[in-house]
Amino acid sequence: MQLIFPTMEHKQAALDYFQEHYNNNEMHINGSSGYSRDENYETWLERITLAQTTVPPGWVPGSTYFGIVDGEIVGTIAIRNCLNDSLINSGGHIGYGVRPTQRRKGYASKMLALALQKCPGFGIEKALVTCDKGNIGSAKTIMKNGGVFENEFTEESGNVVERYWILL
Repeated sequence: MQLIFPTMEHKQAALDYFQEHYNNNEMHINGSSGYSRDENYETWLERITLAQTTVPPGWVPGSTYFGIVDGEIVGTIAIRNCLNDSLINSGGHIGYGVRPTQRRKGYASKMLALALQKCPGFGIEKALVTCDKGNIGSAKTIMKNGGVFENEFTEESGNVVERYWILL
């Protein structure tokens, strides 16, 4: 597996990846840095490229990658360089998602391990990684990569988020 920053060469594979989520009734694609079906790929690519250094108010700089296995995009993962008030509670330094047809194959754990290797380069010494309470697969992924449970946070919507720290 490799983590690769998206390019125009990935356009069709990325659109297929995103569409698979929509076909699975998933309108939010974890780890995609907010890709929306209303946004074209070029605009998203420009936005995530710029987000490495320059972001709008309320956002933090970060990098988005495709997790690629044998030429196929199996997941997306975003590393945020720092935390704001929102991310400290329920977003964390790293967010990730795996293509519906590729879940339960260990790809999330591999992507998270590779992302954690990149964190020191962004000045992150201790990474916060969160998941929804009840998302047992994600909690196991985080713990497999050294995550230590700190506490839970209840979002305004009532969703409960588990917060884990990983010392790098």
